[in-house]
Amino acid sequence: MSLQYSKLTPATPPETDFPPPGTPDIEIARSVQPQSILLLAQQRFGLPGESLVPFGHYKAKLDMAYVDTSDSAPRGKLVLVTAITPTPAGEGKTTTSVGLNDGFNRLGVRSSVCLREPSLGPCFGMKGGAAGGGRAQVIPMEDINLHFNGDFHAITTAHNLLASLIDNHIHWGNETGLDPRYVSWRRVMDLTDRSLRNMVCGLGGAAHGVPRETGFDITVSSEIMAILCLADGRADLKQRLGNIIIGRRSDMTPVTVRDLGVEGSLTVLLKEALQPNLVQSLEHNPVFIHGGPFANIAHGCNSVTATRAALALNDVVVTEAGFGADLGAEKFIDIKCRHTGLRPDAAVVVCTIRALKMQGGVPRSQLSVPDLAALREGAANLERHVRNLQQFGLTPVVCINRFPDDTEEEMSLVQSISESLGVRAVPADHWALGGEGATELAQAVLDQMDEGTPEVNFLYEDSLPLADKIRTIATRIYHAGSVEFTTVAKRQLEEYESLGFGHLPVCIAKTQYSFSADSSVKGAPSGHMLPVREVRLAAGAGFVVAVCGDIMTMPGLPRHPAALDIALDENGLVVGLT
Repeated sequence: MSLQYSKLTPATPPETDFPPPGTPDIEIARSVQPQSILLLAQQRFGLPGESLVPFGHYKAKLDMAYVDTSDSAPRGKLVLVTAITPTPAGEGKTTTSVGLNDGFNRLGVRSSVCLREPSLGPCFGMKGGAAGGGRAQVIPMEDINLHFNGDFHAITTAHNLLASLIDNHIHWGNETGLDPRYVSWRRVMDLTDRSLRNMVCGLGGAAHGVPRETGFDITVSSEIMAILCLADGRADLKQRLGNIIIGRRSDMTPVTVRDLGVEGSLTVLLKEALQPNLVQSLEHNPVFIHGGPFANIAHGCNSVTATRAALALNDVVVTEAGFGADLGAEKFIDIKCRHTGLRPDAAVVVCTIRALKMQGGVPRSQLSVPDLAALREGAANLERHVRNLQQFGLTPVVCINRFPDDTEEEMSLVQSISESLGVRAVPADHWALGGEGATELAQAVLDQMDEGTPEVNFLYEDSLPLADKIRTIATRIYHAGSVEFTTVAKRQLEEYESLGFGHLPVCIAKTQYSFSADSSVKGAPSGHMLPVREVRLAAGAGFVVAVCGDIMTMPGLPRHPAALDIALDENGLVVGLT
């Protein structure tokens, strides 16, 4: 192993009497006493206390003035964690990211993990929280999954301040000539509410504004969320905010935030939110959590600020991208890496035996029953994701996130299939054992990095027309046979090209549950049609969003939302949060 700690000894994992298997994650998280976040930053990074803005004792924001992220400064290796197509059986990408980071630290490698912040929508809806699971968790778990350090509230407020300023501008004379019929800036909230997807505002007479159609999206899909995640500092943040196109004049020329002159006020609201958040794992290893989830409707990567800070302070940095590799990993490379110059030095694809059997047609109730035939069929999904990453120039390590009822025959089959693809598959028990259960996985990733730095390739060139960029992703990553654009989508693409935005990368918004746009189609389908119903320009973020199939940017709640199970017990502790 060539990568070693350069300055400090890693923290000793806490001696904790963990609750027995099957204990809710929130109780496992409470069984560990967190370390002071100021002490952790000083011991692990050599950072002074004044470099952190503490939010209590165990979480803080990092002042980037104390971190040297210049090109001449040392930079760690970047490991991208992605996964197979998600299923209700669970894959454990965040759990694996946390466990892998703990595993690196147990091997004596200075490492941190960069995760994305949870949204309140899934926490109170269907998906649950995003702080890991079992003994591979980030703490304080309740704070992280609920309001955390207020970043999403700041983004929501900035987004809706802009919406209010737009309507106020129209009310008081509309000097920019913005046509109310062509205002494209909607409102957001960090909850799921299908009733707010489409609405009319400004009703009640002239004193209450100009009536127009609008609606709500979930905060994580906000362009301001993407801007915060992609901005390289305050100046870049302000520049990108000013570039946001809020609508059109009657002659279809765009009106920007800069035309309204309000980019300064939006930047003020996001000043603290731009700073990355520092917390810790159950094993007292540093964790950066900052920026946006939802790679199905957004670019789904943690912030550039957090990634750069972690790379400047560590020998290895683990980062996750949302959902399967067809969504998160593709956007990580084609959007985040394209914008920033960052490149992954290694990749991990997370799978579970249970999820692969579900991809092979096994119902959820039968997943604990060994079924090698279904596992082999479902492994086509894993193969597709591995092949896709190889297109980018990456040779991933496959992590088999072990469940208690997995058999050795099933493990061996996945390892054999992976070997036939030219990659190594490593079982990992981080959910049950923490970092101790991920040291073999960590060593495999180190071995992969020791073989040399990969030549990471983008899927398409900037000069390719927008429609062809969409077709490239659809055919090469999703294995679609064709792409069909609605009349509206065709017109929008032509308009964005004419405005000079044809060089931007594209962000595909589609179901996360299938390579196709049909969430019911499992495995590795080919020859299907990708329907593009509309295209949205995110000029400030620097990409174009292609909305495919029936995907919604404001999700709805399930029949039994998690909110029905979340409460406070008699001691004032949160229960039911997963």
